[in-house]
Amino acid sequence: MDFTLKVWRQANAKAKGKFETYKISNISPDTSFLEMMDILNDQLIRQGKEPVAVEKGCKGDAPIAFDHDCREGICGMCSLYINGRAHGPDDDVTTCQLHMRKFRDGDTITVEPWRSKGFPVIKDLVVNRGAFDTILQAGGFISVNTGGVPDANAIPVPKEKSDESMDAAACVGCGACVATCKNGSAMLFVSARVSSLALLPQGKVEAARRAKAMVAKMDELGFGSCTNTQACEMECPKNISITHIARMNREFLLAKIKD
Repeated sequence: MDFTLKVWRQANAKAKGKFETYKISNISPDTSFLEMMDILNDQLIRQGKEPVAVEKGCKGDAPIAFDHDCREGICGMCSLYINGRAHGPDDDVTTCQLHMRKFRDGDTITVEPWRSKGFPVIKDLVVNRGAFDTILQAGGFISVNTGGVPDANAIPVPKEKSDESMDAAACVGCGACVATCKNGSAMLFVSARVSSLALLPQGKVEAARRAKAMVAKMDELGFGSCTNTQACEMECPKNISITHIARMNREFLLAKIKD
């Protein structure tokens, strides 16, 4: 399969970016999208069009910088906006799980980084998603004295609640919800983290403080508001439901009422 790639190139956060066009040929339909990007980088290096250089803050030393790690749909680092969709033209997958058979031979493919105030570009297709870590540090944890507490497995939890909590915890924090939302909202990510703890007994103690702290930090970091378009749910690779947003709103309002 042959493709024309329009890839966003940006030297650093302050530089003005632009699209560069590349041709790539003889790609197997079973090649993953990231493998295709590897082949393109190898092609550029062999052609001597771009030097191999390590940039501060970027992973790898390839000419086109893009983020990746596990390549198994677990870590969420492969954050690419492909042909106007987060993670590309397939459902319930991250970019590393997208294969070139989802495109047609001769297609022109546009590849961009996440576009969000909360995710500034580091270089090319790499963005800084550290804002999610900051939100988690604000309240996405429990802090209890476990000295006299029974083993977690001994605490009875209704199966439907534990299942829902695990579904929320499946969020990989890739940021597709933010990139897809017209407002750049992080509500789906934050609500999934709130729900994963709020549904369990261990998370009840700090529930009120958690909801207030995480929402406040999300707003502080420049993420937009949720207007319930459901775009985030449609593009989430882990099928996180917007019902978690409703739960977080309830947790937040209850905390404010108690105040």
